[in-house]
Amino acid sequence: MDKRPFRFITSLVPFLVMITTMLYSVVVLDITPHIPLIIGAIVAGGIAYFHGYSWSEIEDFMYRGIKLALPALIIILLVGLVIGSWVGGGIVATMIYYGLNIISPKYFLVTVVIICSIVSLTIGSAWSTIATVGIASLGIGVGLNIPLGPTAGAIVAGAFFGDKMSPLSDTTNLASGLTHTNIFKHIKHMLYTTVPAVIITLIVFQWYTVKYINNTSVDLNSIETLRQNISEAFVISPWLLLAPVIVLAVILFKVPPAPALLVGAFLGTLAQLFVQNDSLASSLTTLIDGFEITTSNESIDVLFNRGGMMDMMFVVTMTFVAMSFAGIMEHSGMLQVILDHILKFAKNTFGLVSSALLSAIFINLTCAEHYISIIVPGRMFVRPFVDNNLDTSNLSRTLEDGGTVTSALVPWSTDGVFIYGALGISVLEYGPFAVMNYAAPIIALILAATGIGIKKITDDDKLNFYKKYYPNEIK
Repeated sequence: MDKRPFRFITSLVPFLVMITTMLYSVVVLDITPHIPLIIGAIVAGGIAYFHGYSWSEIEDFMYRGIKLALPALIIILLVGLVIGSWVGGGIVATMIYYGLNIISPKYFLVTVVIICSIVSLTIGSAWSTIATVGIASLGIGVGLNIPLGPTAGAIVAGAFFGDKMSPLSDTTNLASGLTHTNIFKHIKHMLYTTVPAVIITLIVFQWYTVKYINNTSVDLNSIETLRQNISEAFVISPWLLLAPVIVLAVILFKVPPAPALLVGAFLGTLAQLFVQNDSLASSLTTLIDGFEITTSNESIDVLFNRGGMMDMMFVVTMTFVAMSFAGIMEHSGMLQVILDHILKFAKNTFGLVSSALLSAIFINLTCAEHYISIIVPGRMFVRPFVDNNLDTSNLSRTLEDGGTVTSALVPWSTDGVFIYGALGISVLEYGPFAVMNYAAPIIALILAATGIGIKKITDDDKLNFYKKYYPNEIK
């Protein structure tokens, strides 16, 4: 059967079906995004079949899509090992315990941003940070007579900064892995947009703190109680801070991510065995199933019951499904048809960056899920970026600037719904104060327009990229 070319409208149908079912599933039914992605893949496969592709070819498209995500998935699973071992070994607890010492009423909102950033950087999770340290910070803000909106905005800004920049974050690993960018190169390149965004955030929050803070005494009991509960649940020792220092040293010596993460997991397991005095069976189980603890403080349980390979299976399974959908769309040619229409308006660096950025934001608005806002544009734009001599780190950074941080500004997204449930503050209240979350994409557009912080590659680099990742499409 001869293969018929796809029309633009036909190529859009799988996306429209996926987006429609995604909105209904996430917003109305309150279920995970897996089913809409499966439906989208079925529709894409059906359209490809009726355009002349055999079932074996469609299966191959899915396998090729999944294969591209395998390096990222391996890293994500290793991250699960590190998180589990670092939580079980008391390394995360020690970092949070000492981080909470920097609370200062005179610089409250700035301090909230810093503390939430530290915790989120440490554990790689904005949600856990918001549900624990964020809730405690909200209570202190009430004591300072600072409105809830700014306090929640500071919590969200700090939590998503850490989530964006942490090598333990699933979104960070997805953005780097799906664009074939070394994760540490990706994090380093994000400094161009994230550092200015954070500086602006700190300036705005310090001005707001000075304006609204009063001279009444501040009750810091909630923070002190959290620190006390942490010290009761874990052995806290400054020696445990050697683990992240050693891993950082390993990274600075340019050891690849996988071995560096394995070193971190090994150190965490040793800490759980010999510092926390857990059994060998418990320490090894933590690597797979994560750490489990039950205390009288729910915040402690929420913060530390996590990690392990199995904790990453949500992201892994969704990536499998999403890349099956993306594989059919990409290798059948439907994605190229859509991309050709988009690229009519993207003739230069600014056009490509702004198109990828706005695509990620659009998917956040329509699909209500930041994983999808990274996966879909990541596959759509990786080759156009390389074709235009732009390093893939430009795209991976753009995906985070447009996808990861803006999801918290969408009321019906999984992030917006979670934050409202955890803090009781709506996006309309905290959104204007989550400065980092909208400053980062604005700065990304400014850098794209000026060329500052844009990394170029040579024609030889481009050829090597295609030889390695797309040997059948060498240009």
